[in-house]
This record gives sequence, C-alpha cells and structure tokens, in this order.
Amino acid sequence: MALAKLGVVVLDCPDPRALAGFYAEVLGGTVEGDGEWVDLKAPDGRSLAFQAAPGHVPPKWPAPEDSQQFHLDLTVEDLDAAEAGVLALGARPLDAEDRSRTWRVYADPAGHSFCLCAC
Repeated sequence: MALAKLGVVVLDCPDPRALAGFYAEVLGGTVEGDGEWVDLKAPDGRSLAFQAAPGHVPPKWPAPEDSQQFHLDLTVEDLDAAEAGVLALGARPLDAEDRSRTWRVYADPAGHSFCLCAC
C-alpha cells in the first residue's frame, strides 16, 4: 500500500508567472495565481507548479560534477515543429544536434532542462 500519491511537480524559478506562461504555450492549459506560487493546469488534468526562488541557480547540463536534479520529458508528434515552437518561446538547445535520435534536450527560460521526445 502506498503511503502517498504524487500531487504536483514544482519548479523553482525566479519568475513563476513567466515560466508558467512558457509551459502553458508548450503544453496548453491555464495559468492560475500570481506572486510566489503559480499553477499550470494542463488540458489532460495534470498540473505543474512554479515557486519563486530569488536565488535560483539553474542546473548545469551536461556536467558530470553537477546534478541536473530532474528534467521533464515532453512527448511530441513532430520534433522539428516542436523544436521551432519552444525556441520561439525562449528555450535554448542543450543537446539537439543529432537529428537521428528520437529526442532532443533544451533548457527552459529559467534554465531547467527538458526533452522533446518523439518516442
């Protein structure tokens, strides 16, 4: 028997509303809240939360001496189209040169890594 169930994944960032807006453009859904805590309610019923962290230092990727801590895998139908979209929204490529793979790695505007996966 489980002791708990997963509530929400929370991303620390310097500007919760802005980062929630980035992921709302990527995933769809609605942004709720302002200030220190903002929620993104995705169309499939899942949520992501964003918490203000004024001293936020983005994880480094790749960096064997530093942990990336976590990352999001986002499933897409068309890698090229999804890539163009996230780059236009302010993401930056971390490992996206190998076009033969079914996944590519990016950083969101606050520096968290995420993958676009056509898996």
